[in-house]
Amino acid sequence: MPMSLPHRTSIGRDRYAQLPRQDLIICASLVQNPANLGGLCRTAEAFRLGSVVVADLALTQHPMFRNLVASAHHWQPLDACTVAALPAWITAQQQAGYCAIALELRADVVPLSEFRYPQKSLLVLGRELTGIPVEVSRLCDAAIAIPQFGMVESLNVQTAAAIAMYEYGRQYPLSGVE
Repeated sequence: MPMSLPHRTSIGRDRYAQLPRQDLIICASLVQNPANLGGLCRTAEAFRLGSVVVADLALTQHPMFRNLVASAHHWQPLDACTVAALPAWITAQQQAGYCAIALELRADVVPLSEFRYPQKSLLVLGRELTGIPVEVSRLCDAAIAIPQFGMVESLNVQTAAAIAMYEYGRQYPLSGVE
């Protein structure tokens, strides 16, 4: 017998902005592909995350971003932080109480299935081909990876981030939204 999923009741646009958001920020300043950024924004909005940070808000005008985002960019808070400003920005978020977590493939990371997110978390994503630069990774308080068992060595950044977002939401179910 299929399991029934909770359904959302109709939420009016006038009330939507006042609903609670998760204390998870997605730092996608290193992500360069507009399609990946559109998918990240769309997924973040589905989970009502605090913010998605990109290198330049002009990327949200790119046709590839617009194709994947649907209308989520109207509802999901977006912020900008250039790659050059990223170390100072991460430090400022940590001073504001956020735990910076690198999502990357390294030998010394904690598997996502064993990781307990701090409620105020900042998930740092890497470049599509080269990952997170060492100087940024060193600033992070923790590093996590998604265990994989196939021949492919990595997941697309948007797919990996979606799995990590889901796990955060599983650990901190949002109430008052339905």
